[in-house]
Amino acid sequence: MFAFTLLCFVSLFTMVNPISIIPVFNSMTASLTPKEVRRVALRASITALITLIFFALTGQFVFKFFQISIHSFRLVGGVIFFIMGYEMLQARLTRTNYDEQTTRKQYMQDIAITPLGIPMICGPGAITTIIVLMNQGETVAEQSIVLGMTFLIVSLGFVALISGNKILKLVGESGNKVVLRLMGLIEMVIAVEWFFAGLKPILRDIFKIH
Repeated sequence: MFAFTLLCFVSLFTMVNPISIIPVFNSMTASLTPKEVRRVALRASITALITLIFFALTGQFVFKFFQISIHSFRLVGGVIFFIMGYEMLQARLTRTNYDEQTTRKQYMQDIAITPLGIPMICGPGAITTIIVLMNQGETVAEQSIVLGMTFLIVSLGFVALISGNKILKLVGESGNKVVLRLMGLIEMVIAVEWFFAGLKPILRDIFKIH
């Protein structure tokens, strides 16, 4: 149970990676007041949490409806994670521009939902991760752990966003890149594990190896 909890935490943390979102969030909310910044961070976090829980609870139905096997999903997810991990290993941060003509309220609502909530906090990697983890959870207790870890990680992301300026000053630009590269390395390792975990059953089925 402890090993599964740790797997959930590490997998979701590396996918959501709240530290890497901070520089983009700060640049997008630079002209807002502290109260408005907290409001944007809260809306973005709630959007991401609802989306992740939705996919966690309906992922199995999606598999059945589209006739997708969990092994195929692991394999493709492994490829996605590896690419994302490689980008993080290069310390590449997303840069987002916005329309200056957009009203302040509109701008706050827009950036909170997209790109901050989706896909920066809740991206394809995080969605894939939570579906696979829910499938790995064989008991209600383990599936509850996945949901609990999801809430915890998104909450940590919210705290990271509202404390962004302090965190960046603490770790500095170089420290932020080190953390980003470290998370990328961990993500690539998880990606390789998931790729071969999905590939082995497919190859066994193709060559009829039991």
